[in-house]
Amino acid sequence: MNLQIKDDFIPGTKLLREEAGGTTGIEFLKKMFFISNGVMLSQIRDVSGIDGSTLQNWTKRGWVENSKLKKYNINQVAHILIINMLRSCMQLDKIAFLIQYINGKVDDRSDDIIEDSVLYDYICKILDTLMTYEVCSLGSIREAIAKITSDYHETVKGAKERLTNALEIIVVAYYAALIKRYSDNMLEDLYSNCATEA
Repeated sequence: MNLQIKDDFIPGTKLLREEAGGTTGIEFLKKMFFISNGVMLSQIRDVSGIDGSTLQNWTKRGWVENSKLKKYNINQVAHILIINMLRSCMQLDKIAFLIQYINGKVDDRSDDIIEDSVLYDYICKILDTLMTYEVCSLGSIREAIAKITSDYHETVKGAKERLTNALEIIVVAYYAALIKRYSDNMLEDLYSNCATEA
């Protein structure tokens, strides 16, 4: 499979990259947290398009950690954006399993092998790297993952392999979401053109 599709949006958000000065990953998250050490649900909704009831449902199911004093920290927001970026192409319980495979229980930091904000940053950097390639193949995805995670240090034995496996699934799934969006746009154009001609 060889594809090359550009993504104009910051992963997991409804914001165009150019609206945030071309930033993604940890740089984008730091912009969100520039003024305060926590963001409100309304800010998450504005950035991601996730409504309050959806986020409450995710929290109730144990997929997202409860906010503290109605504010979400940088790792919680990154966690939410990762779920949001995958939900159009992957079942929510499978996304939850994948994140648990990486970091264990959502409300227990002691079993984490990577901070959610760093994980989100890795994902964004891998996607940014792949968008510079002429074509995207499984080989180029693995190459980009190896390059971007070269600074990762294992906290427990086998952590790097777990991280690499999960990142490959996340990136391939995200590409599937991009392809679906591209296909949906093509179909919408075809539909509009046919309706105009009728």
